[in-house]
Parts: sequence; C-alpha cells; structure tokens
Amino acid sequence: MNDDLDRTLDAVGPRLKQLRTRRDITLTDLAAQTGISASTLSRLEAGLRRPTLEQLLPLARAYGVTIDELVDAPPTGDPRINLRPIAAGDGATVLPLTRRPGGIQAYKFVLPAGDDDREPDLRTHEGYDWVYVLNGTLRLVLGEHDLVLRAGEAAEFDTRTPHWFGSTSAGPVEFLSLVGRQGERVHVRAAPRLGQQD
Repeated sequence: MNDDLDRTLDAVGPRLKQLRTRRDITLTDLAAQTGISASTLSRLEAGLRRPTLEQLLPLARAYGVTIDELVDAPPTGDPRINLRPIAAGDGATVLPLTRRPGGIQAYKFVLPAGDDDREPDLRTHEGYDWVYVLNGTLRLVLGEHDLVLRAGEAAEFDTRTPHWFGSTSAGPVEFLSLVGRQGERVHVRAAPRLGQQD
C-alpha cells in the first residue's frame, strides 16, 4: 500500500508541470493565483517536495481540475462516470462523455491551433457521425468537400465516406462528436410538432 502511495505522490510533480506548461502559465503567475511561492511550486514540479492538501486545493482550483485528477487517484466505488481526458497526437485531447457499450457514443475533442496547409489523412470506418462545434473553427474534409465549421455549426455524415477533422491557424477548436453504428443517426427536432403548444 505504501509503495502505491509513494508512486502516486511521485507522479504529481510531472503532472503539475504538464498542466502549467499546457496552459502557458509562468511559475510567477501561478504563485500569484495560488499563494504558493514560485520556489515551492518549482520544487513540487521537480519532485523535490511532496504536495500537501493545503497546496493541492489552490492548485486544483487554479487549473480547474479535481484533486483526484491532480494526483491521478484510482477510481472509487462511486457509480458516477469518472471522465478523464485522453491525450491524443498533435496535442489534441479527447474526453469520452459516455461509457456504456453499444448505442451512440459521445466525445468532446479539443484540438490546438493547426496548420492551414496540413495535408489531411482521410480515414473511413463503420458508423455515422454527428459533429457540433462549441468554440473555434473546425476544418472537416469529407470526400471531395473541404468545409470550415464555426461555433454553433454542425455536420452529420456516414463515416464510410473518407473524412478528417482538424483545427485551423485561427486557433484551438472544441467540438462534440456523436458516433453511432451504421444507419444509426442523430435526430434533431427543429420545431414543435403540429398541434403542440409552447
């Protein structure tokens, strides 16, 4: 048990440094936000000092994560879904929003700013996808179509069509993706049914 605790605490430093560098925050700025000195923060990130609860609370608040995420705590018996982001290639982050087998699966994607000249690597697979852009600009290459979707715009398509998603040089993009089995589509109701009152 003590070995597991030691390993968990030893891994906190690199995780803290990764969170800070991904958010492009200096030690000085973080010190101002948390009330923890820059030198203490530096020692925590380097693994030269183990964090206390009094240090983890303001750090979790500053980064907008839970303490469990900071220390990578093992899941408990709590039946709620413990959503953890998955780091993908090119700095992208994928957050699974559903964990049940079968049916439509939901994901949130966060992609860093991209290169407008990047050659897309089109893929195909079984299924049907519905995409909704939350923030930023998403480039969607779908067969011979090269589309740019902005916040509030959506697209749906058969994933057997060669496709690729990417961000643009305009900045990062956040979007939702709902993926279902072949023939399973998302149904959107744009207006109330006839005879229905508001």
